[in-house]
Amino acid sequence: MNYQVTNENLCVGNIKVIAVASASLLLVGDAQTIQLSSAYDTPPESLIIGPLGPLTPKA
Repeated sequence: MNYQVTNENLCVGNIKVIAVASASLLLVGDAQTIQLSSAYDTPPESLIIGPLGPLTPKA
């Protein structure tokens, strides 16, 4: 994906984050490279991985 951005002046006074999703990014300012990673904040003994069923499209 090629994405072109024209930067202008940016002044951020205050940011209030109410909630975040499980896969989210809050970026203010410039970034040459963004590297994504993930981590669990749940203890391993409470992680339950069950059998997965097939995904069916909605009609």
